[in-house]
Amino acid sequence: MQKRLVNPAEAPAPAGPYSQVAELDLGSGKLLILSGQVALDDANKEIVGAGDMTVQADRTLEIIGRLLAAHGATFADVVNIRTYLTDMGHRAEYAAVRAKYFTGDLPTSTTVEVSKLFRDEALIEIEVTAAVSAA
Repeated sequence: MQKRLVNPAEAPAPAGPYSQVAELDLGSGKLLILSGQVALDDANKEIVGAGDMTVQADRTLEIIGRLLAAHGATFADVVNIRTYLTDMGHRAEYAAVRAKYFTGDLPTSTTVEVSKLFRDEALIEIEVTAAVSAA
């Protein structure tokens, strides 16, 4: 099995010293493990939509879509999603946005409430794992 740790140019650079995607070559396909993503803008790494779960969830999933696309994957390839919310009271808003991105078979899922994320303004952080068949 081969492993690559990458920061695709097609998506925002990481907000710190880490890789955005771990790509594991499985021979018959690849497994993508994405770092947790928050709603950062591309240029200044500032939170988009401060105080607005709908805006933050949409931006976060848009970034995840770009990271997946950089590796030939889509949301249909996602097999697991882990979501961290700073207030479970926003779960319905998040679920409404998530339903726009996951329209077929749904991945396994964990959603938990945490007291704080790495940016004070961040309301949500999402990480996904995707399985992509070889072409």
